[in-house]
Order: sequence, then C-alpha cells, then structure tokens
Amino acid sequence: MGHLNLPVSKRNPRQWKLLDLVSAAFFALVFLFFLLVFTPLGDSLAASGRQALLLSTSDPRQRLRLVELIEAGHHPQPIEACSADSVDHMPCEDPRRNRQLSREMNFYRERHCPLLVETPFCLIPPPNGYKIPVQWPQSLHKIWHANMPYNKIADRKGHQGWMKEEGEYFVFPGGGTMFPEGAIPYIEKLGQYIPISGGVLRTALDVGCGVASFGGYMQREGILTLSFAPRDSHKAQIQFALERGIPAFVAMLGTRRLPFPAFSFDLVHCSRCLIPFTAYNATYFMEVDRLLRPGGYLVISGPPVQWAKQDKEWADLQGVARALCYELIAVDGNTVVWKKPAGDSCLPNENEFGLELCDETDDPSYAWYFKLEKCVSRTSSVNAEYAVGTIPKWPDRVTKAPSRTMLLKNGIDLFEADTRRWVRRLAYYRNSLNVKLGTQAIRNVMDMNAFFGGFAAALASDPVWVMNVVPAGKLSTLGVIFDRGLIGVYHDWCEPFSTYPRTYDLIHVAGIESLIKSPVSSKNRCSLVDLIVEMDRMLRPEGTVMIRDTPEVIDKVAHIAHAVRWTATIHEKEPGSQGREKILVAIKSFWKLPAASH
Repeated sequence: MGHLNLPVSKRNPRQWKLLDLVSAAFFALVFLFFLLVFTPLGDSLAASGRQALLLSTSDPRQRLRLVELIEAGHHPQPIEACSADSVDHMPCEDPRRNRQLSREMNFYRERHCPLLVETPFCLIPPPNGYKIPVQWPQSLHKIWHANMPYNKIADRKGHQGWMKEEGEYFVFPGGGTMFPEGAIPYIEKLGQYIPISGGVLRTALDVGCGVASFGGYMQREGILTLSFAPRDSHKAQIQFALERGIPAFVAMLGTRRLPFPAFSFDLVHCSRCLIPFTAYNATYFMEVDRLLRPGGYLVISGPPVQWAKQDKEWADLQGVARALCYELIAVDGNTVVWKKPAGDSCLPNENEFGLELCDETDDPSYAWYFKLEKCVSRTSSVNAEYAVGTIPKWPDRVTKAPSRTMLLKNGIDLFEADTRRWVRRLAYYRNSLNVKLGTQAIRNVMDMNAFFGGFAAALASDPVWVMNVVPAGKLSTLGVIFDRGLIGVYHDWCEPFSTYPRTYDLIHVAGIESLIKSPVSSKNRCSLVDLIVEMDRMLRPEGTVMIRDTPEVIDKVAHIAHAVRWTATIHEKEPGSQGREKILVAIKSFWKLPAASH
C-alpha cells in the first residue's frame, strides 16, 4: 500500500513541548504512587515483584545475594511459595527438559539436573486439598486421593488389582500385572523356590516396581525391598509407593550404573518390568549381575519368559544366564528363578555373547554418574565375605561388623564405636528431644550422611525404613550398609534427590556442612540455603528434621529454618558425646497456597 503525503500541518496538529512532556510524566508518577500506596494493587504488585526476584535466574548475583541474606538471618520474610503447578516438581526428572535429549538406551529418562541458577528459588507447595498422610501400616492398603489425585494407574490397572478409587481414598488390593490375585500368593509361590523366610534373604531390589505392592508385602517376611521406576506415563508410581510407606525412589536403567555398590542385593526381582536384559550385548543383565550378591536370586516374571512371539528373546535370556553359570532353579509359567554362583564367575569362557570379565582396575562399587560397563564385574575385586549363605542371617547381620569394614583402616574398631555411639544417641533423641520415633507418625526416614548406617541400625526394631545416603565424594561405605541388611544410595547433595516432594517423615543429617564442602579446598561447592530448600521439598508437612553440627553451623541453619517456615529448637548434644556439636530439631509447618493461587 502506498503512503499518503500529508502536509506538515496535517500530520501533527500540535507540537508537544518539553515542558508538556515533563508535566505529564510528573502527574503519571503521582497517580501511580497513590495507586500503589492506597489500593490492594500495591500489595499484589509488591508480592509478585518479590516472587519474580526470587524466581529470577537471569542474574546469578541477585540469587547469591538473597542466599547470603537468608544465611545471615537478614532476610526476615519467608522464601516465597512456588506456583500451584509445581506441586510434584522433581528438578532432575523434569520431562520438559528431558524430552529434548537422546532416546538411545533411555538416556532421556535418566537424571539430568539443571544448573543451580536455573532452579526456581521457592518452596514447593502441597496440592489443593492435601491431608497429613495415612499412617503405617494402614497406608499399605489406602492413601488419601487428594494427596495425589492421579487416576491413570487406577483406570488402566484396576482390573489387575493395582489400585482403585474408593471415596476419599485410593485403595491397594495388593495386585500386580503378573500377580492380579495379590502379592501374598505370588510371594508364597516364590517361596517354593527361594528361601523367602528365615532371615537368609534380607535386601531386595524391585526393578520397574509399579506401585510397589511386591516390596510392601515382602516386609512381612523380614525382607527389605527397595523399589524403583522412572517417572513415566503413569505419572506417579514411585509417588504412590512412598505415600504408602514403601521404600522407593525414582531411577532408570539406562546408560549409567544404578547408584548402588557391587554385590548389594540378596534378591533382584522384575515383574513385567519390560527391561531388554539381553539388548546392547546384554549390558542390562551385566548391571543386574553387578548388583546381585553371589549366591543371590534373580526372579523375572512376564515377557519374555515363555511369552508368545518372544521365543528368541527368551532363548537369549537363558543363554546369557548360562554364560554366567547361573543355576536355573525353576520355570513356573511365565516366572523364571535363577541363582547366581556363590564363587567367582565362570568367565572367561567362550560364549555366544562375547561376555568378558571387567578389567582388574575396574571398581564395581563406583556408581555415581558412571557409564554402564559391557563386562562382568569381578567378585574378587571386593575382598570380603558377602555371599548369600556366608553372610550372617537377619537380624544378626545388623550388629556384626561386615568384612567390608576391613577395607578401611581400623574399620572394625570404627564400626563398633559407631554402633555404640548411635545406640546412645537414639536413646537421647527418644527420651530428651521428644522426637516421635517409634510412633506411627514416622515411617519414611532419610539419613543424609549415613557412614556405616549406625542411625538406621539403631532404629532396626522401629516400624520405619531408612534411606541411607552416602555422599558420592566421601568414603565408599555403602557396601557395609547393605551387608548389615540395610538399604541406601549414593548421592551428591549439591544436586536434588531423585524423589517426589513430600515423601519423608523424618530427615536426619550429622555434619550438614560437610555435604557441600569440597574435599580438596574446603570451600563450599553449593549453598546451605539451597540444600535446606531441597530438604523442605522432600519433607512432608508436619515432618521432622534433625541436624547435628558445630554451634556456628547450627546458627546458620536456624536462620534458614525460619526462611523455609520450619519451627526450630536447638539442643545440647547427648551426655558422653565428644566434639563441639549442637542439635537442631525442626518441624515443617503445614502451610497452603492462598485460594487465589489455584
């Protein structure tokens, strides 16, 4: 379209003078001042401004300044709440980020953590209608629907007895795809082939666990089962498991080793987990073999075991097991049971898959962001007695020093001193700090700096389970924890943990500042504030935090506790304890988003 050529006088009827512009700007500012000071809009804009400031990741210096103010106790306001759509946020398992990554070997479904400056600096709210969870053991059978109102699994799997909605609850009949009649008769069937009862087996890994009914009912037999599954199309398998009070966390068998030491689990179980064990030159079978204790049992139910149109896959699976000299215990319908040889692997021997032993320099217990090896871990690489049948039965094994302690200098003495220390500390926690240990209020427990698992061992008679976390940069003591019949994972606390929000009733940490310090320079690798915000994400409303550290660190933690809306008290350490320590006990308040935020 052509342009009209108007006379100058027609283009601009009035030429604005500088004085007119200044006057207009002045009156606009006065009007805005009255609007902000004397109307509710001012409060709203101020609040949104604070939120934008807190959530801003464009200026790392601004975030750092906020963190410094909070740590020093100079930021009187609580950290703002995140938006209502973040109620189930897991920073390292964010589907929006991960779907852009490679699908080769499920790389995109593994952990992929954002940079700290890309992580929202806010507190995860509970969903609308959230209630304090149903307590154990009732939670095994029912949970509040409002706490995770996701019906996809109930709609798809209800006919298999996974779960269904009944009034205000989700109820769990105990079924699974391969055991629709319930976990109890399925476990009884397995008991015909493996020593389920009697304490021979204690630690189990349930791969691709669904809502973890298998793990939930194995506890009746004294077997502690750690269940895992990825964040997937069912939305919330692991979230349901944890809400039920069953040990679980989010993970994917993809391109890296799972975060466990070698030869940890007495039993590995897969019920229709759909993992292609023989793909990629049997790499996933090699990973299961790394995790399975010599003399331990591998149970696979469902495809490809005697499954229609999967004859080749079933033949390959049997071929890999034979190559590793696994003893075939039984094939019962679509369930196969193997026993791993108790001694050294029968490799190297000729086999159709070209399987070889790992290099002697390989440490099979190193498993934090470690690429999967296409080789068989050497049992001789861990010079210890840890085979099923050799290791003491449960519960004796929880107090007996495992032979893996001898891998550390003065390991047995350290172990025995640590065990005595935690018996004394737990008595003090119960009797003097009024922590609700031993009651139904506490079921899911985390020890963020577990060392030998002494805290969890002292709780062994309580109706709890403990996720023992061994920081990736510290001494690799996680094998000792598993030898004691306890469970745990490796983790670096400068990253978020692989769990949903609101999944732990009690979080305990001794030496919190050591979790963020560089072992080389002693400088902080990340912020204590960010770590405590992550602890708040994992903690259930009205849950408890216990932190032990020097008085100086505890003072910092107390400032941060106020900022995350915890009610904190500081206590002296127990009598007879060595060192300069204080103990902070905090309760997470049950706050909700304002109605308008929904």
